[in-house]
Amino acid sequence: MASFTGRRLVHWCGALCLVLAATFVHAQSTPAITFTLDFPGSQPEHYTIRVAEDGKANYESRGPLSSDSDVRDDFHIDFQATGATRARIFELAAKAHHFSSDLDSHRKNLASTGNKTLTYINGDKQNSSTYNYSSLPAVQDLTRLFQDMASTLEFARRLDFYYRYQKLALDAELKRMEDLAKSSSLAELQAAEPILRQIADDPSVINVVRARARNLTERMTH
Repeated sequence: MASFTGRRLVHWCGALCLVLAATFVHAQSTPAITFTLDFPGSQPEHYTIRVAEDGKANYESRGPLSSDSDVRDDFHIDFQATGATRARIFELAAKAHHFSSDLDSHRKNLASTGNKTLTYINGDKQNSSTYNYSSLPAVQDLTRLFQDMASTLEFARRLDFYYRYQKLALDAELKRMEDLAKSSSLAELQAAEPILRQIADDPSVINVVRARARNLTERMTH
């Protein structure tokens, strides 16, 4: 019996190693684009968004939860980027020659809006460039798109925190989110869907808050 159990354990470990190896190879072989922002004193102070050509994406950030909060928990979320967003990101990256040259305008007397880094990875090939401001239209569009995505994902971060610890703050947060969604200043809203549906379906949350969360989930189908 012990010998049989041992063989099963070895077989299971071998299968797990194969799965992990396949995942690693997939991550290495699938072209991906990463946008990083470092801006001390802002909320968040640092974040990174990675979008692969197959749409698999993740977001990581650190810094205060808001300007009047001491909460500094690191945040991570995995999500599937929409086909339209994925295609747009790679189209703009191609127009920017996959960041193979200096993207910064080097214009003097420009206010700092944080150090931004765009990186293109494809197998062994990696191009990366850091800039404060770029005069290239494709880079400007990419920057705006990634920043809109970050805004959405930071809403998901705050909503999750407020839902667990400070439900009275949900209404104002969702109202701000609605306003930005109406002005098309959010991107990849479906990444926030799990927490929005959790709020919308919770009878312990006041009705106006549930309605706001429900309205935002309905925008994903339009």
